[in-house]
Amino acid sequence: MAKAKVVTIHGIKNCDTMKKARAWLDAHGIAHAFHDYKTQGIARDVLEAWAGKVGWEVLINRAGTTFRKLPESDRDGLTEKKAIALMLAQPGMIKRPVLDIGGTLIVGFKPEIYAKAFA
Repeated sequence: MAKAKVVTIHGIKNCDTMKKARAWLDAHGIAHAFHDYKTQGIARDVLEAWAGKVGWEVLINRAGTTFRKLPESDRDGLTEKKAIALMLAQPGMIKRPVLDIGGTLIVGFKPEIYAKAFA
């Protein structure tokens, strides 16, 4: 068997999607660390690395309340630099969960994608 990869799930503790993702990991016996970026924060270099891997457009949760409550001037003309600054200032704006499987990232939760990743 291949060397076990470190699995970390990043998100917000009370988010319903996070609860589903964590329950899925638990039900499938997948040991994981949890990083609550709302209470523990998130480093700029981590967000920049994630954006480099999956794209900042994937990371920012445009459907979330936090993003929708932004002034129109902040939402318009969004660039990677501006999006990262917004996500750093308000981590609730980061789409969740962000699952890090030994450096491979999955953003969002879909059971079939998790199942494929751990097959």
